[in-house]
Amino acid sequence: QRFISEDRLPHLLLYGPPGTGKTSTILACARQLYREREFGSMVLELNASDDRGIDIVRGPILSFASTRTIFKKGFKLVILDEADAMTQDAQNALRRVIEKFTENTRFCLICNYLSKIIPALQSRCTRFRFGPLTPELMVPRLQHVIQEEGVEVSEDGMKALVTLSSGDMRRALNILQSTAMAFGTVTEENVYTCTGHPLKSDIANILDWMLNQDFSTAYRKIMELKTLKGLALQDILTEIHLFVHRVDFPPSVRIQLLIKMADIEYRLAAGTSEKIQLSSLIAAFQVTRDLIVAEA
Repeated sequence: QRFISEDRLPHLLLYGPPGTGKTSTILACARQLYREREFGSMVLELNASDDRGIDIVRGPILSFASTRTIFKKGFKLVILDEADAMTQDAQNALRRVIEKFTENTRFCLICNYLSKIIPALQSRCTRFRFGPLTPELMVPRLQHVIQEEGVEVSEDGMKALVTLSSGDMRRALNILQSTAMAFGTVTEENVYTCTGHPLKSDIANILDWMLNQDFSTAYRKIMELKTLKGLALQDILTEIHLFVHRVDFPPSVRIQLLIKMADIEYRLAAGTSEKIQLSSLIAAFQVTRDLIVAEA
């Protein structure tokens, strides 16, 4: 607000995970700075989908930045969205452009990963980090959308939305929309079913079978559940990992188990057979169980 009201905008670098409002913020700033009819001539917005190689930086961007505004004082604004997708060469070419035309042009770079922007550009910009949104920020906005759209959402459904979107507003709205379209009402179960995430109760069951049943029974039951609900082992693994941290295992046993799960995740990423990896996961838990018994 202060930058805008004093008309002293520095070069900006907005970074953070997707769906946290980086593009929206700079567009809102631009709408405040410029009137509707001058917007087109004063703002140049380029996205990763547009070509932003070294030729574009030396051509259109350069000519846009170098031409002065005749009747209006103030500066032009160049918004480079998803700047981390720009090549090293293009970023290097941008250094000079930014320096040379600071008089009449401000640059705003937006990216997800700060490490992919060369240090030379970082030092020329004022950095703003956009963190994942907190539930306190997301819930009121979601409630506003729910009211406007007239969707039925239960208390646990709201919690599920916030949990699954993990601080990404765009994702939260997408899950809300698809669940409302598919089921009409948004409850915890519907949200999990719609996104294909395993339900908490399912995970608790799986964990219970792996720790308390013999190998073949556990394998059969988990296979049935996977087929019935269409669960991916990857998702099951991620959820179980959270559970393992919560369950009170002896430290040495937990360490073994986590190493084993990390191996399985790595193998899954390499594209191995889910059935064999599932057996491996159950085996890891059975070994854990034997270790606990032995220690007790």
